[in-house]
Order: sequence, then structure tokens, then C-alpha cells
Amino acid sequence: MQQDDLVKKGQFYFIYNRPPHLVMEDKTKRGLEIREHVLDEKYGVESDRGVIYDMDGIGHKVGIRWFFPQSKYTLEQVIKSAEEMESRYRAIREMTCPDDE
Repeated sequence: MQQDDLVKKGQFYFIYNRPPHLVMEDKTKRGLEIREHVLDEKYGVESDRGVIYDMDGIGHKVGIRWFFPQSKYTLEQVIKSAEEMESRYRAIREMTCPDDE
């Protein structure tokens, strides 16, 4: 994604204006290889997904970026989804690294 398309960023996300989509990107997944482009069950939009392996070597499919059609979603709706993701990551960080605040 190009920086000049950036419309909003948080600690854990970017939102880009890439007509005909608003693209929400998970910063924690930057550099992860895209393995599939599928319909995301949670958001109901197309998404790029990759695989992260846990310490047992089991692969887990994870979202990298989501493509919200501008004909159906406003920037405010995408920001709301991004802020929910941001809240989840902050809660995880507080549980796992309480002294890093």
C-alpha cells in the first residue's frame, strides 16, 4: 500500500483509500505472505489471509487486510472495525506485557 493513500492509522492498523475500496490493514501482520484471498466471515468482505504457526507447528489462518467496498461502507464504519481490532490488541498487550505501557 502507498503512503499517499493513507487516510487513518492507529497503533495496530492502517486504513487506505484504494477505490473502489477502503482497505483496513493489520500492522501486526505486515510482511506476512498472502496465502489466500477469501470472503471474511466476520466482516463479510473480501480479505487477504496468511498463515501464522504456533509453537507446536500448527498453522492458523489470519487476516492481513480487508477490502470494504466504498459503495456499502463509510470511512466511519471501517474506522469502527479498526478501533475494535485495536482494542483487542491493547487488551492482549496488557495481559501479556503489563509493564510495557
